[in-house]
Amino acid sequence: MTTADGWPIACKINFGGKTEDGTPVADAPASAWRDQLIQVAELGFDYIDPMDDWVPIADLSPERYAEFKQTLSDTGLRVAAISIGRNSVVDVQHGERNVATIHRTIERAADLGASIVNIGFQQALTPAQEKALWFWLAEGHHDDPKLRPLAIERVRELADHAQKLGLEIALEMYENTFVGTPDDAVSFYKDVDHPAVGLNPDIGNLIRLHRPMPTFTEMYEKVLPYSNYWHIKNYIRDEDPATGSYMSAPMPLKYGVINYRQVIRRALQLGYRGAFMTEHYGSDWLGVGAENADYIRQVLRSYLR
Repeated sequence: MTTADGWPIACKINFGGKTEDGTPVADAPASAWRDQLIQVAELGFDYIDPMDDWVPIADLSPERYAEFKQTLSDTGLRVAAISIGRNSVVDVQHGERNVATIHRTIERAADLGASIVNIGFQQALTPAQEKALWFWLAEGHHDDPKLRPLAIERVRELADHAQKLGLEIALEMYENTFVGTPDDAVSFYKDVDHPAVGLNPDIGNLIRLHRPMPTFTEMYEKVLPYSNYWHIKNYIRDEDPATGSYMSAPMPLKYGVINYRQVIRRALQLGYRGAFMTEHYGSDWLGVGAENADYIRQVLRSYLR
């Protein structure tokens, strides 16, 4: 069994897609990557998830990819997983392109020593979401049920590739998609029916929504048995039945509405052995992420002792 100190807890690299002078991070010199990753390492992280909204690993030239690997080596960081965001395999305009991108990501994830490629069915933010204080407060993309069979087919295709290279695919839960509720996620997972596919139980994506929501314990109980990678974050949430009003905002793991001491212990009881990725929106996302990693490790240590 993995020890608490050795358990992979990755930092989501959330510096954004451009440097301070407006240069796309993918085109920036390796020194810019190094400066950002040193900040991550200084806070105690050993692992990262270089999500594609930072540096799209699959699209780097061989020369730039070699620079990226050298930067990782220089900073002592490893890649636990690579997440793909807002590049759905059933995007009506770009689905085939996105599938090809994920195939290239799988190849490089294996080369980097990752164990997971995380994908989802969320698509580009709408203009209303881009204007909102928090993008989840405005209505976004809804998956077309007619595309569900194609989604299953393409996930299986990607899973075959991942399995050949010793990796797995995680399906990220996200509202209004084929894995947008616990019941939908479990149903989709079972219909995919592939040994290299699991769920990313990102209930934080749901608990923040301004709509009626089951309790976090009820939702996690349904999806944890099938989970293989975990984007973990928390929110404060309030709702007033008398007025129908809701409020939510990002919070560190320890202080939000989800009791993660309870949930992580339950996940371990159910056999969860995947990596975690700390994720936080707003404020000092990196500092909060480091505190969250320390918190997760303490919960793991307490359980595993």
